Formats: sequence, C-alpha cells, structure tokens
Amino acid sequence: MKFLMLNWRDPDNPLAGGAERVTLGYLSALARRNHEVVWFANAFENCEPETWHDGVRVVRGGGIGTSVFNARRWAKRQRPFDLVIDQHHGLPWFAPWWHRGKSVAYIHEVLGPIWNSFYSWPWSWAGRRMEARILRWYRKVPFWTACPATERALRDLGISDITLIPYGVATAAVEPLPEKTIRPPWRLAVVSRLAPNKRIDHAVEAVRLLRLRGHAVRLTVAGTGETEHELRSLTARLQLDDSITFAGQLSEASKLALFDESHLLLHTSIREGWGLNVIEANCRGVPAVVYPVPGLTDSTLHERTGLVVAHESPEALANGIERLAGDAALYRTCRRAARDRGASFHWDRVLPAACDWLESLAAGSSRPPAQQTGG
Repeated sequence: MKFLMLNWRDPDNPLAGGAERVTLGYLSALARRNHEVVWFANAFENCEPETWHDGVRVVRGGGIGTSVFNARRWAKRQRPFDLVIDQHHGLPWFAPWWHRGKSVAYIHEVLGPIWNSFYSWPWSWAGRRMEARILRWYRKVPFWTACPATERALRDLGISDITLIPYGVATAAVEPLPEKTIRPPWRLAVVSRLAPNKRIDHAVEAVRLLRLRGHAVRLTVAGTGETEHELRSLTARLQLDDSITFAGQLSEASKLALFDESHLLLHTSIREGWGLNVIEANCRGVPAVVYPVPGLTDSTLHERTGLVVAHESPEALANGIERLAGDAALYRTCRRAARDRGASFHWDRVLPAACDWLESLAAGSSRPPAQQTGG
C-alpha cells in the first residue's frame, strides 16, 4: 500500500518536536511492513529537497501559505496513494478537497488558547475562529487522535468519527526500579521546546518561590526555542543562576540520563496534545507535576503517577512540588505507578494495533484498533 503523511515539519526541521517523533514512529512501522510511505513537509533553510528517515521518504516543498499547493502539485505526479494522512496544527492541508482517494485527519490538539500565545488580538481571535470553522468543515472526514481531551474538543465541534490511538514511546521502562529518595537539593527537570505556549517562565518563578520558602532546588531546562533568551534573562534577574541550568537540546541518551538523576518533571504548558515527555519520564520512574490543562490531565493521573496542581500559577506549581517532595510514601507510590503505566505506552504495544487500523483505512474499512493502552 501507499501512504502519504502531510505535516508542516519533518524530523530534521529545527522546530520539530514531539509531534514529529510520534509521527515518525507510526510511519516507520508502516515502512517495516513493506508499505511505501512518504512524508511531505515544508521546506526550511538549507534543507535537502528529499531525504529518508527509517524507511520513510521525506519530500519538502514550499513554506507557510504555499506548501499546500506544492503538495497538491507533487501528489498529482505520483502514483495514487491508498491513504493520505492530513495532519492538523492549527491549519490542515485540505487533502480531502484535492485528493480523490481516502483521507484521515490526524490531530494532536485543538489549539484554542494557544493562538493567544503567538498572536495579539485580533489575529489570535481570528485564528481561533478560523480553526474551529475549518474543523467543522472536516466533520465528515474520519479523525485520528491520541488524547481524550482532544477527542472531547472535537466532539464539541460536532465531529463524531474519531479514533483514539495512544502515542507510543521508545523509552524503556526501567527494571528493576531503583530506589530514589528526595533529599535536598530537589532535582527538577523541564524537557520542552522553549516557546511562549510552554510557559517555562512559570517553572523559573516556582523555583524562586521554593527558595524563598527555604528549599534547596536545582532545575534543569532541556530544549531550545524562541523564548530561551528571555528565560535566561529572567533567571539572571531573579538571581537564580546557581539554581537553574539551561542544558540546550539533548540527545536521547542525555535525556534519559537527565530523567534518571531527576526527582520530578515539570510541565506548565497552556495545553498539550498529550505531553509525551511526561510518559518518557514516567518510564524512568519520574513522576510529573503538571498544570490542570487538556492533555496533561490525561498523561498524568493525579495522585497516582504524579500531581495535577490546582491552578495554572507558579505558586500552585511550587505547592505541588513541595507536597510531593515532602510525602515520601506518596512519592514512592507515584514513582512505581508512573513506571508501570509508562511501560504500557511502549511502541511494541502501541504500533501493531495502530498499523492494523491504518491499513484497514487504506483498504476501505474503518474497523477500530484492536487494543487500547495506558489506563
């Protein structure tokens, strides 16, 4: 069979993140089943027009506002695809209107308030209205998502044909789970693209509050992005340079080492399609303290695999860190439950059902995936 993925970014794009990692996971699995798999993405500075990743052919063309037209022209020159996967990130590729064959809409989150992080009014308002309207246009197209919160948001917009397939992770669940007791300094980690919607400044402010309360804290921020300079400036202004380290982009091995030495993962995003790094940290026995927002309330089970704090504020985040660090029994319970649940999201468990379902769609069936994981 032939599969075409349409996504604004590919794994080599400097702005690639968790969405691209999980996308490659599904596509490379299809390629291993001897399917022809192509990923069409926006071009970026100094990129090659074509490359390969794990058996997946990556084709690039155009940029914001033009790549849809490039994809359409390119696709018309190819042998027909059995299934086109139209990935939504605020804006889709409108594949059902130019591809004559079968399509599925793949979405991580309904952006909603995330528009406010990148655009001022009235552009943020216009973006939210446009996104909602476009999703309603797609209501006759089958949707695929990983997150129950995204499924609920889509149903609120009148979309009914939604298949829920969890994201997978390549991170192996640590076995046996080593002992880890929280002793000062508390070692905290943020693993994220440094973007406005991630609100990493809230984690910085939480460190300041914890220090004022007399706690010794060390925060490592792993990732790069457009807010890095202002985060470094904020850290210096608050005189927290001895408590906060900016580690930059980490290799997979370095990221695992960071998890293994950390007590807690922090996540302060406005909303998420899931929170992939939460599950990766969980696999290493690291509970998360997260904001009460869509996506993160699904990836973190409150008082089971971590804590969902009461409010979206640095003070609430500091309170959550203080509580989990101060309750040895709860911390021990969360570590074990986080590790056990994280193991259920390994690609070995997720991919067979996901690939079966994608093959059934390409063949003209819509049978649901055979299994669900991560309860």
